[in-house]
Amino acid sequence: MTAVLAASALLLAAGCSSDGGGTPGAAASPSPSPTSARTSPSQPAEATPPAKGTVTVVRTVAEGLNSPWGLAPLPDGGLLVSSRDEGTVVRVDEKTGAKTELGEVPGVSAAGEGGLLGIALSPAYASDHMVYAYFTSASDNRVVRMLYDPRRPAGDQLGAPDTIFKGIPKGVIHNGGRIAFGPDRMLYVGTGESGDRGLSQDKESLGGKILRLTPEGDPAPGNPFPGSPVYSYGHRNVQGLAWDAKQRLFAAEFGQDTWDELNAIEPGDNYGWPEAEGDSDDAKYHDPLAQWDTDDASPSGIAYAEGSVWTAGLKGQRLWRVPLKGTEASAEPQAFLEGEYGRLRTVVAAGGDRLWLTTSDTDGRGTPKAGDDRILELRVS
Repeated sequence: MTAVLAASALLLAAGCSSDGGGTPGAAASPSPSPTSARTSPSQPAEATPPAKGTVTVVRTVAEGLNSPWGLAPLPDGGLLVSSRDEGTVVRVDEKTGAKTELGEVPGVSAAGEGGLLGIALSPAYASDHMVYAYFTSASDNRVVRMLYDPRRPAGDQLGAPDTIFKGIPKGVIHNGGRIAFGPDRMLYVGTGESGDRGLSQDKESLGGKILRLTPEGDPAPGNPFPGSPVYSYGHRNVQGLAWDAKQRLFAAEFGQDTWDELNAIEPGDNYGWPEAEGDSDDAKYHDPLAQWDTDDASPSGIAYAEGSVWTAGLKGQRLWRVPLKGTEASAEPQAFLEGEYGRLRTVVAAGGDRLWLTTSDTDGRGTPKAGDDRILELRVS
């Protein structure tokens, strides 16, 4: 299932909003507005947040990070951050900003959009101290887990990776990479179609999917396709996963030339790519709850806080707030921090009205400034 991609020519031919643009020369479909959200008055009664919110940058937590991609808060304090290009994991002291390298993950083959991507803590972290990581190897994308022992010397605190799942198609582009444990203690994995758009509609392929696995890497019980890890399909490049207060799953993905998407995920549903990008007239495809012009978003990480989904934009260089009522948007998306910190990669709930937000200006597509890349603490409403 590994897709062999070679050239930057493919990067141009495939179109990728995370690259700061779609296919050169391609005309975007006409649209009434650059940003839209699906709202519905028929949702059951549920508390909704205000139509307009606020974002305050409380402080810069850390600076000088290289190609940060994944971020996992530790229960006893500290933030684990993966470096896509260096293949390392560092612990950031969220109070002082001090950085301690845990170690380099062996087997990472960083190129294009591939490398060491998402990280997550085991649902049994308090007892097993396992850190999960999604990375691009020489042959595929895969998920591993490693023992983290902070008592060992810096640089030698990660145990040897145990591969729990492999065979996800890799490419210069569209490697997906976000992983997260859900409220059900199962591991959800966002994948990309690696530039081979036909994989997204193929339920036998792992590309262009959201996968649901046990912590050991087996297809999770109750998956919609018996014996398969596939949870949803028809995705282009999933890089954001988050749950709301009622344990409903949301995901963000890059569009090509027209619409980026925020989706409410239902098991077994088809999200349309490549037959549909954004809203579709075909009822067999699940429409997004919000969509953006690709110049305005390139959504990567997402987080849920204060009744809204918060979406970090790469090309759009802004943080989007999508207030929710159930699995619909209760108001139009609202943009914050536009152009202030450059490309934004990962946003993670920090408890209550706080978020952690990472920039992504050292990823080869941004314009780094002094101090990049950085982690910010935000207060939101």
